[in-house]
Amino acid sequence: MQLTKETKKDIFKKFGGSETNSGATESQIALFTHRITHLTEHLKKNKKDKFTQRALINIVGKRRRMLDYLKNKDIEKYRTIIKELNLRK
Repeated sequence: MQLTKETKKDIFKKFGGSETNSGATESQIALFTHRITHLTEHLKKNKKDKFTQRALINIVGKRRRMLDYLKNKDIEKYRTIIKELNLRK
């Protein structure tokens, strides 16, 4: 997986406020989005990889639940993260 420590720190700094704020909802959503794009590219090459397909479905569900939580808690943060990550909903 192409998720290095530096990549995580960049994501946490951009969306969570600091490099160590890994618990922020926005940073977790951004991290899930990064993993989803990586797994999607993998599945385009390896169509029969059912284990990765199942993992992708689970991560998409987790991101959806996090987005729903953020939407109920703070609608403005929800709108900004949707815009920044180019999510469709």
